[in-house]
Amino acid sequence: MRTVFVLFDSLNRLALGAYGGTSIATPNFDRFAKKCVTFDKHYVGSLPCMPARRDMHTGRLNFTHRNWGPLEPFDESFARTLSKNSVYTHLISDHLHYFENGGWGYANAFDSWDFVRGQEYDALKVMVRPPVERYREKFDERQYKLDGLPETGAITWNNAPRPAVKKLRGAISQDQLTEEADFPTAKCFARAFDFLDTNRAEEDWFLQLECFDPHEPFVAPERFKAAYDTGYNGKILNWPAYERNNNSPEEVAAVRGNYAALVAMCDDYFGRLIDYFDEHDLWKDTALVLTTDHGFLLSEHEWWAKNRMPYYEEISHIPLMVWHPDHNTASGTRRQSLSQTTDLMPTFLDIHGCEVPQTVTGGSLLPLLGEDTRSRKSQVFGMFGGPVGVTDGRYAYYRYPEDLTAANLHLYTLMPTHMLEHFDISELQSSELVPGFNFTKGAPTLRMKLDPKNTQVGQDGDTLEDCETALYDLSADPRQETRLNDPAVEARLEAEIAYHFALHDAPPELYTHFDLTPPEVALAGE
Repeated sequence: MRTVFVLFDSLNRLALGAYGGTSIATPNFDRFAKKCVTFDKHYVGSLPCMPARRDMHTGRLNFTHRNWGPLEPFDESFARTLSKNSVYTHLISDHLHYFENGGWGYANAFDSWDFVRGQEYDALKVMVRPPVERYREKFDERQYKLDGLPETGAITWNNAPRPAVKKLRGAISQDQLTEEADFPTAKCFARAFDFLDTNRAEEDWFLQLECFDPHEPFVAPERFKAAYDTGYNGKILNWPAYERNNNSPEEVAAVRGNYAALVAMCDDYFGRLIDYFDEHDLWKDTALVLTTDHGFLLSEHEWWAKNRMPYYEEISHIPLMVWHPDHNTASGTRRQSLSQTTDLMPTFLDIHGCEVPQTVTGGSLLPLLGEDTRSRKSQVFGMFGGPVGVTDGRYAYYRYPEDLTAANLHLYTLMPTHMLEHFDISELQSSELVPGFNFTKGAPTLRMKLDPKNTQVGQDGDTLEDCETALYDLSADPRQETRLNDPAVEARLEAEIAYHFALHDAPPELYTHFDLTPPEVALAGE
């Protein structure tokens, strides 16, 4: 058996025609939906990028114990498990976070990997003295924060404000993209076709084709931009700050147009993969899975992006489409059963006939390809230090903690690393070795207090003080325009959150943090 897993980043479900989107033409995503099984109630798990990937690798939620970080030594990665069972695994990606301190171990879990440079703030060209003034003239300073940098030639990279440095590097990389073939997504697909040309006749392999697009900055070739040009003539707006919307309608339209152009590019290149499947008849013996890690707010609910705001449907409710040769009679059908990111790992193992580890809390989706049988009552999702979300398919509930500072939380890890750097000395000084959890295989873990600036929701100095718990009835109010006041539903969903915390062996302080009562009976599984 062979599998191609296509993972885009920040692909909003409602951008796809197959999910009801009308503002962007996505003929190839829609074409695939007519071929495969489409999941209508698929949700995120841990947020954002690397926490989501740890869920994908391990088949269990990790936001209950730590924030953004590497694979842990006790983690069961699907890529390693497949390799141990003689399935060759290969990763092609332009996701720069794999190659930062907080992304260690994910690419290394594959038998081989191929990294494409140039996304987000990954430097395509090294400039010791960048022409800052030129970039100030070209890029919107509110989004690029370039007003925080000194004049040309005076910048000291290690001492300049980190957000401005990241975005300056992104601006420099964008200037290097002159031909469509230079764009990272184009390079990722080219390398995927090279892999397939070399290996399509072989058995027992798994290819993860992972594109950072349509993650911000929203940079697409001209032929895609032209189709979604809004007529805006100001400075470049393609990298929204993670905050409340304070842009004019014209500026919002410009950002959305740039995102639409990038989604259209993703659709175009995914269509080339479908064409390749058609040309070489890979449908008969190769599974094809398409999804994303999370969505993205484009000023809906008056927010940009994804961090401390409630995890509205635009963020948490994501696309999933699955083709499996053994279920070709299910082509074009849809599934209403709840599923989420943690289900991918056991699904991949199931596709290749591998045993699923006992630490996994997700479930294989292969049975749902045959019959849409409801397998769970609810699922939770969240970000370490932020609110916790839960849905039962009808209601969505976003519960904020009693203590908005997360001061009573501990982080549990054997890999004390943040996104860009190791834990600082004050954090390490607070650490102590404590007994592990039901997924650490008997190994103890470090328990430590985090500096507030290093919690995921606080990386940019954000707090939760202007947010509050919210309940929505998705069946009556799918756009989540009116908060629902129903204490009975809230109480039921709070109990579901506690159930999932217990299922994942959450530490006691997490229940206190959200003012929840732990289940009376210990859980062995769902």
